[in-house]
Parts: sequence; C-alpha cells; structure tokens
Amino acid sequence: MGFSVAVVGASGYAGGELLRLLADHPELDVTTVTAHSNAGQRLVDVQPHLRSLAHLTLTDTTPEVLAGHDVVFFALPHGKSGELTATLSPDTLVVDCGADHRLESESDWAAFYGGDYFGAWTYGVPELQVGDQKQRDRLIGAKRIAAPGCNASTVALALAPGINAGVIEERDLVAVLAVGPSGAGKSLKVNNLASEILGSANPYAVGGVHRHIPEIQQSLRWAGATSPTISFTPVIVPMSRGILATSTARLVPGTTASQVRDAWEAAYEGERFVQLLPEGHFPRTSDVQGANTALIGLAVDEAAGRVVTITAVDNLVKGTAGAAIQSTNIALGLPESTGLGVNGVAP
Repeated sequence: MGFSVAVVGASGYAGGELLRLLADHPELDVTTVTAHSNAGQRLVDVQPHLRSLAHLTLTDTTPEVLAGHDVVFFALPHGKSGELTATLSPDTLVVDCGADHRLESESDWAAFYGGDYFGAWTYGVPELQVGDQKQRDRLIGAKRIAAPGCNASTVALALAPGINAGVIEERDLVAVLAVGPSGAGKSLKVNNLASEILGSANPYAVGGVHRHIPEIQQSLRWAGATSPTISFTPVIVPMSRGILATSTARLVPGTTASQVRDAWEAAYEGERFVQLLPEGHFPRTSDVQGANTALIGLAVDEAAGRVVTITAVDNLVKGTAGAAIQSTNIALGLPESTGLGVNGVAP
C-alpha cells in the first residue's frame, strides 16, 4: 500500500503533468483530484490523455476534501494556494508547484507578486548548490516543499556552479530564454493564442520585472553570491513546451577555460537529472521533451571574457512536476528517481 495523494488544480497544465507522472509512480496513489470551474467533471474529460485515471472525478477544493491524505500537491496560480496550505495537518507532506512559498524575502514577494505573504518552504531543486552541500540534504524528511519556478531553476542550475566555485562574477549576469507558452499556464491570454505565436517570437516581462528574478537571485545567494544582479528576458516561441536558456556571466580575471569546465563538472558529477554535455556540445529542447532532465552546454567566450551556458529543460517536467515528484521522493525516503522513468525519460 502506497501513499495517498491529492492533486489540487488538476485541470491545468502543471496538474495534468503531475498526474501523468503520478499515474506510473509505484508508491504514490492518486485518490483525489480537485479543480475550480471544472469541478464535477470527470478528470478524463478535461485531461483526455490520462486514461488510466478515468475513474476520478474533479471535486471542489476545500480543506475537508484535502484532509487525510499523505501527500497533497498544489498546482494553482500564485496567491491561490497559501490560505489552503495553512489548513493542512503538519503531518501531511504538502508540495506547492505555485509561487506562494518560494521566496524567503517578504519584501521581494511584495515587490514582484503582492498580496499576502505565506512564508518560505524548503526549495525543491535537489541538485542546486547550497554552500558546499546540495539542496537535496534539506529535502530529507521535509513536510513542506516549494517546487521551483521553471525559468528560475533553469537559470540557477546553469550559473550556480560558477558562483560556487568563484570562477564567474555575480554582477552583470544575463539570461535570455526561449520558452513555450505552457509555462504561462492554461488560462486564456491573447499573447499565447496559436494565432499570435505561430511564426513569431514574443518577448515579455522585459526590463527586470519578471517574477522569477528574485527566485534566481535567492538561489545564487545560496550558492555563495552576496548581491547578484541579473538581466533576465524570456521570449515566448512557437513550441508547446520547453525552455532553452542562454545564460552568461563575466569570467573572474585570471580564470582559465579548464577551471571553468572543472567547476561545472564537479557540481554535476554523478547527478542523474542534471548533466553537463561534452565540450563543444549544446542541447536542444527536443532532447529533453517529456524528461526530468536538464542538459547544459558550456563554453568560454575568450574575446568577451564571459562564460556562456546553454540549458534545456522541459518546463512542465524538470521545470515543475518532475522536480516536485523528485523532491517528494527524497522527502519520503524513496529512491530519488522513482516514477521518473529510465535516464530521466518520463514513462
């Protein structure tokens, strides 16, 4: 008998991806799915690809419905989960895939999100460097986990090794991301309509206003930065899912290309789900589609004096649902890769 699971926000993109992975998880048994406007409908009518979960019906999201489960996943827009999570038993493992519990700084929350601040939980990126340890160590036995923002974790994983090893400078970091519109959620947005994105690339949240910026800075401070600055620009491109992040940083004077590569190799040696590609190789989003894997290509631009990283993830898997399940496995004492497929490829 496994752990009983409820998924809140099961009709959205993140909720659907959680359920796709959970359907094949041998230890996590989905017994309850909830929604708002879709409550009362069969899950399979809203998420028709989830045929193995056709017996489930979407219910209203209330504390009473969620009580008694071993694990509750929240897949709601920011500002929507905090009040509900506060009603759940401290013995329940609660995993929030939204933003409500990611930021340690209340002032950052006020500046980039606004509304009530619900406090920070253990951050769900196991491979992220925290001093001379990994975030994985903090997740063992955790009862409250904040799954990452997909853009934020991608950039943090790309740059944290260089910060931690002292081979790149923490000021003047730059990240430009090509992202699929599924990262923005399922609610109707004119700029995400097929007629608007097919054959076009559309920048958004330009000029230091994207909500993932303080999350990236927080992760880089854990890696050793003091006051990191980053210019972060996402661009929606016509692919349904995925992130391709080009992140660059100034080289610390006197640092060699071999020292740079050594830093990233040391950071991800032995990691199953974050992998550094061989020298001269760079990933494509198609390389990680459906997989709980981040692939990183690394180069040194000698003329510009900068390190260049190219990182590919599936925003719905390693960027969200896969990271949530991977972190849940660690918290429950299960093998970290349980339910996440062979070599990170989703079942």
